[in-house]
Amino acid sequence: MNQLLQLSSFPRALVHIDCDAFFASCEQALHPEYRGRPVITGKERGIVAAASYEAKAKGIKRGVPLWEVKKLCPDAIILPSDYETYSLFSKRLFAVMRRFTPSVEEYSIDEAFADITGFQRYYHCSYEEIARRMKVTIEQELGITVSVGLSLSKVLCKIGSKFKKPAGLTVIPGPRIHEFLKVTEIEKVWGIGPRTAAYCRAQGIMTALDYALKSEEFIRAHFTKPHIEIWRELNGEAVYPITTEEKTTYATISKTRTFTPPSAERAYVYAQLLKNLENACIKARRHGLSATGLVVYLRTQEYKTAAMEAALSRASSYPPDLILALRPIFNKLYRINLLYRATGVVLTGLRPEEGVQLSLFEPPVRVEKLKKIYGVVDSLAKKFGKHTLYMGASAAAHKTSQHELSRGDIPIRKTSRLKGESIRKHLPLPLLQKSPIQSIPPSLPFDRFPFSATIMSSY
Repeated sequence: MNQLLQLSSFPRALVHIDCDAFFASCEQALHPEYRGRPVITGKERGIVAAASYEAKAKGIKRGVPLWEVKKLCPDAIILPSDYETYSLFSKRLFAVMRRFTPSVEEYSIDEAFADITGFQRYYHCSYEEIARRMKVTIEQELGITVSVGLSLSKVLCKIGSKFKKPAGLTVIPGPRIHEFLKVTEIEKVWGIGPRTAAYCRAQGIMTALDYALKSEEFIRAHFTKPHIEIWRELNGEAVYPITTEEKTTYATISKTRTFTPPSAERAYVYAQLLKNLENACIKARRHGLSATGLVVYLRTQEYKTAAMEAALSRASSYPPDLILALRPIFNKLYRINLLYRATGVVLTGLRPEEGVQLSLFEPPVRVEKLKKIYGVVDSLAKKFGKHTLYMGASAAAHKTSQHELSRGDIPIRKTSRLKGESIRKHLPLPLLQKSPIQSIPPSLPFDRFPFSATIMSSY
């Protein structure tokens, strides 16, 4: 414990901001009549994508089927997910944080890290007050609540932001680290998964404090590099940097989509799988990456998943190349008369596209043709929208709605357009149910949401 107590309060001052029940909170912010009521998103998927804290209080968790939700909470408001609007809220969240410091890392759609080291002199207040002002500003301008952790390292900040949810602010200065670690179970530490937690418990490590107080020699002898870094972070050392650049490197890229109603039709299920492959390849090409492996999975109406993995003969981001591995996997996984509700693909072993070499017996002419074809496909997508051109085998998935019947409700943002908008490009403004003028919650002043003439792509 001595090594923890010897730390100064804030040699580094990092903040982690985590939105509370983000998707559901966005809906409550846009629709004041939903506030204080159980709100659930994910109607189009048939399972809970996000639940407000009012819904969580009734035992509703993410991933619960909607038929079970109706039993647990008959008065729940069940909505289709409006990811475009959630993305706009996310961008505004990060914009508010950047008013306080330029060092902001967009970790996910609803959480971010920020480095405020040294800014107490600029703002003439403590780090805790800076974090509090950031929290209050976000909540006032977005109409949602956030939980904040302030400490010396990213791992400690994550512990802080989870400590008091919702709407909490937890400060973990150097001399008080041990107070928080001793009440944090080892599996609650960011980066410690279930298997590592079980291994820790076998070593007598039950809490984050048990882990932090182990000697460096012990940690290096029993754990791998990522867990050594976590140990250093728990001891107040800022090992993980704040990454302000947009993420462009990926170890894997996955795409999955649920469709309604479920289908046993072989061609339709294959079309849905191929559409996911096209989407994954689009993202890979956007970042200049090629895959060396492919994972394919099918999910039945009973939520049972069958999956297989294959290595590619050559790294590629072109669907015609990957279909050579995808089709035989699909043939092995697909079962006649089974109802399927979702398909998915994962591109693995990603590497820079310029480093890809042809195999000894592969004709370079075919590769060059694919490069030209998909260069045209991508340029048309930029001009006219995603999937302007697609493969014939995926036509059944492109020509039908992803969700029909009771799950076919479409978010208001996709059915309403402002002047100057198109089906693929929207102004960066969320919409309410009735009119564009009501798109800002009454509690938020208009000058906090400046109207922008810049067109924002909706995909």
